[in-house]
Amino acid sequence: MMRIDGRCHCGHVAYEAEIDPEQVGICHCTDCQTLTGSPFRVTVLARREAIRLTGHEPKIYVKTGDNGRRRFQHFCPECGSPVFTSGEGADAEEWGIRWGGIRQRDQLAPKRQIWCRSAVPWIHHLEDLPGKLGG
Repeated sequence: MMRIDGRCHCGHVAYEAEIDPEQVGICHCTDCQTLTGSPFRVTVLARREAIRLTGHEPKIYVKTGDNGRRRFQHFCPECGSPVFTSGEGADAEEWGIRWGGIRQRDQLAPKRQIWCRSAVPWIHHLEDLPGKLGG
């Protein structure tokens, strides 16, 4: 187990949590692509009782996924940063913490991927692109 803390981009929504670093995953589904404006989303799963808000409450958007499940997208009402995801019924107690807001994210490498059939084909060739450190 690992203690983490994080926040949205502006700091309005902040939290602390106890997580298992083995529960970090990548989702390539088209909903995650659309909700992030990115080719995938990285999330760490945690029990709801292991998460404690230390800032303001996030706003919630309800999205019915491609698989028919209703998912609650928790985001900052000030800056719009995605912070958590949760579900209903059997999925209500397992929350996803969005990787980008976690201060210790450099220690949390993904351990699995889901919805890989929706992955963009160029995702596995990023090392071939030229790049610069720091900009």
